Amino acid sequence: MYDLAIMWDWIAFSVRWLHVITAMAWIGASFYFIALDLMLKPAPNMPEGVSGEEWEVHGGGFYHTTKYMVAPAEMPEHLTWHKWQSYATWLSGAALLMIVYWVGGELFLLDPTKAELSLWQGIVISGGSLTVGWLAYDAMCKSKLSEKPTLLMLLLFVILVVMSWGYNQIFTGRAALLHLGAFTATIMTANVFFQIMPNQRIVVEDLKAGRTPDAKYGKIAKVRSTHNNYLTLPVVFLMLSNHYPLAFGTQYAWIIASLIFLTGVTIRHYFNTMHKTSKGPHWTWAVTVLLMILIAWLSTVRTGDTWQEAEARALTPYEEKFASAEGFDDAFNTVIGNCSMCHAREPVWGNMQWAPKGVYLETPSDVARHASEIYLQAGVSHAMPPPNAVQMDLKARATLVAWVREVRADM
Repeated sequence: MYDLAIMWDWIAFSVRWLHVITAMAWIGASFYFIALDLMLKPAPNMPEGVSGEEWEVHGGGFYHTTKYMVAPAEMPEHLTWHKWQSYATWLSGAALLMIVYWVGGELFLLDPTKAELSLWQGIVISGGSLTVGWLAYDAMCKSKLSEKPTLLMLLLFVILVVMSWGYNQIFTGRAALLHLGAFTATIMTANVFFQIMPNQRIVVEDLKAGRTPDAKYGKIAKVRSTHNNYLTLPVVFLMLSNHYPLAFGTQYAWIIASLIFLTGVTIRHYFNTMHKTSKGPHWTWAVTVLLMILIAWLSTVRTGDTWQEAEARALTPYEEKFASAEGFDDAFNTVIGNCSMCHAREPVWGNMQWAPKGVYLETPSDVARHASEIYLQAGVSHAMPPPNAVQMDLKARATLVAWVREVRADM
């Protein structure tokens, strides 16, 4: 029964919810410890090896925190590890990537107007690029570039720009930005899993064995953690971008994504400096505003195929399955009469300038390509069209449901 599609959509929703929750925990912990590290101040009578302390008040109580530059003289009885926030965020994000962009790749991942790829090829590129990205970054960090942190960050930015451009050459706009976010998040979590945590375990084992820990492990972890700090805000933007066509629905989406990484640097630089000196460099906000104005201007450039080009384009095998069904003509006319005034390359409803979520429903290929979403949004639910725009009757919705179920029954 095709209503399994409803269950699948709820699975996607649940995993997305989990991903947001774990991301909040990871980002919160990351920002807190970066701020705490920068706010530490020297104090008299501090224990040996302590670089600074900080007093905080929260929830009706006072907290006193000290930081050892390498490790305390003895292993403490209670030690909390901050790692599962990162792991759970990446695992839930990877699961969501597979659920939405791999299983639903014919709609959300592949763009036949950019590259003629089969679904398995798109999936290989999707997963393979994340692995290659981490290997390249890790190799740079382990090279002599580690002695030049500014140059290392610039080279990382160059890699991100190249990947942003590359993804936009083969994937849909929303998939391209989402994959750039996943590419970056993979680097961040791999930093935790392959570098930060192992180095901390070495220090802990040295303490247990009565050996003096080597300070180099803490320094390596600190560099990776700093990278994660500056990459966090752009990743959040990229993960939200699929809800905003102005971010991904332009030929300059790859430039927009690249500029977002610069805003992440300027914003975090302000807060990092403020935590350390109690005074933030206000020029960073001016730069951030200018970057966002440039991004907004770039987003106004139209992209994608015209109605004539879309009409003339041959159907993909996936689209052909839905377009060749007996009930397609009735379903197509239903969509044209109820949806296409908004979901058009040049919308005609109200003052709308862009199709919602960048979804076009004007041609047979458009409608066939989005069959599953039409089924969920306008068939089994009444989410679309908005009732203040069109009063779609139950018979029309039943037509859409019957069409999709007919196709699924034969698949």
